[in-house]
Amino acid sequence: MIAGLLFLAFVYFAVGQAAVLRNGAQTAADAAALAAAHNARDQLREGWLGVIDDPAQWQQFVTGDRYDTEAACQGAEAFAARNDAEVENCSPMRFGFKVTVRSTGTVGDSLVPGTEAQRAEAMASAVIEPRCSFDEPDPTEEPEPPPTPPAEPEEEEPGPILGLVCDGSPQVIDPEDPVLPDAGDLFRIRLTGDDE
Repeated sequence: MIAGLLFLAFVYFAVGQAAVLRNGAQTAADAAALAAAHNARDQLREGWLGVIDDPAQWQQFVTGDRYDTEAACQGAEAFAARNDAEVENCSPMRFGFKVTVRSTGTVGDSLVPGTEAQRAEAMASAVIEPRCSFDEPDPTEEPEPPPTPPAEPEEEEPGPILGLVCDGSPQVIDPEDPVLPDAGDLFRIRLTGDDE
C-alpha cells in the first residue's frame, strides 16, 4: 500500500513537472514569435529611413511587406534559447510569424516510465499591424509648367512629404531633414488571440 502511494506521488510529481514544462514552452513560443515580429518591425523602419525621400517606395513599407524573414527568425531563435527552448519551425505568415518551439529540458523522472525524455512543444503567432496609411503620389500627374521661364533658374526647394497618416494624425516629413515616427508608432505588434 505504501509502495502504491509512493508511486502515485511520483506520478503526480511527474504530471506537475510536465505542466511546468508546457507552461515554460508556451512562454518561450510567445517570446520567440514576438521577437521575430519585433525584428521585422525594426527592419521595416530602417528600410523606410533608407528611402524616406522617395515617397514612391513608401507603400511597400507602410503595408509591412519589406523585411528579411530569415533575420527575423534568427531573432526568434535567440529568444527561444533564453527561455530554455529551441525553435522547431519559424514560418512567415501574412503580416507576422508562426513559431513552434520545443523545450530543451525534460520531465526527467526516471521513476515514472516514459517521462525521462519527455519534452514540451508549443506554438505561438505574432502579427505586425500597420498603424499608418499613405496616399502615394500619382506618377502620371505632371507639375504645371511655369507661365514664363525666369531669366535665371531658381533652385527649387523640395516641399514637405505629405500623405502619411498614423492613427488618424497626419505626419509631415521634411525631405531636407527626414525623421520618421518611432517603430512603435508605425506598427503595432501583438500575439494573435490578444483582443480577440
